[in-house]
Amino acid sequence: MDKNQWLDPQPWERDVDTPCLSLGAAGQFDDTHIFAPCVALENGRYYMWYSGSRGEVDLRVFALGLATSDDGLHFTRHPASPVCTLADGSHSILTPTLVRHPDGSLRREAGKLRMFFSSTDFPSGDTRHTLHAMTSDDGLRWDTPSPPLLENAYAPTLFWEDDHYRLWYTDVTADPWTIRAAHSDNGFEWQVHPQPVLELDQEWEFQRLVYPTVLKEDGYYLMWYGSYSSYPPEVMKTSIGFAISEDGLNWTKSPHNPIFGPDPSRSWESHFTTSHSLLRLADGSLRLWYASRTKPPFVHKYYAIGTARWYA
Repeated sequence: MDKNQWLDPQPWERDVDTPCLSLGAAGQFDDTHIFAPCVALENGRYYMWYSGSRGEVDLRVFALGLATSDDGLHFTRHPASPVCTLADGSHSILTPTLVRHPDGSLRREAGKLRMFFSSTDFPSGDTRHTLHAMTSDDGLRWDTPSPPLLENAYAPTLFWEDDHYRLWYTDVTADPWTIRAAHSDNGFEWQVHPQPVLELDQEWEFQRLVYPTVLKEDGYYLMWYGSYSSYPPEVMKTSIGFAISEDGLNWTKSPHNPIFGPDPSRSWESHFTTSHSLLRLADGSLRLWYASRTKPPFVHKYYAIGTARWYA
């Protein structure tokens, strides 16, 4: 498609009546909060890594879960979940993402998966977020995560292009949150672009831009990102917007944003539809997986994971 076609309305269709994955049973590691799906397709099977937690909202500590699916619509938790927790028992594994090729397909490095995630310590009240990386042969057993690679970095998305990594992430240094870009030769030492590449400038956007997910098609970088779309807290909702770029640094937002938002007819996703993952599938469609939540007050900060598709 050309640039103008990408900037047309995006008719995403919810094609399942229930969540792809819901909260775990009582006593499981994800029985209270579940969000941030990272979906990959390998050898005909879908793998979804996600962040799951127990505990009250302010005391939540997220671990890494894994669920699998034959159709991308209905996922079953792997019996080994959680497949990774952080050793101090206080820091969370948040917003996992895998290194991919620019088209979103999975990239193994020397046979290994390489995952990046952000982390923070919710129980301590410290809002600092840091970026980390780890590798795995099978997606179940992960090596020791790296020390912090970037400060104030949340919700990474990245791929390998032209012999280096390209990274986009949410800068949580201060409100309003923005989206920044960085690049690296090795995935450990990052050069951050001096200015944010996406900032609040559309009427629907409020307070924060978050959860960038980037693919490359037709020579264009394509970003689906989240923002709060209403306020105050008792009615706060989040939706997904879209932007396109020729270089990954200078972006044009869709005039039709937000392109996907909550469905009030579904109680499990009435107020929050973001922290998402996307893949181009063999049938030509794009498939979106997104986290959801209900209206405040938040007993479950995040409630379920849903999906939708678009024949772009």
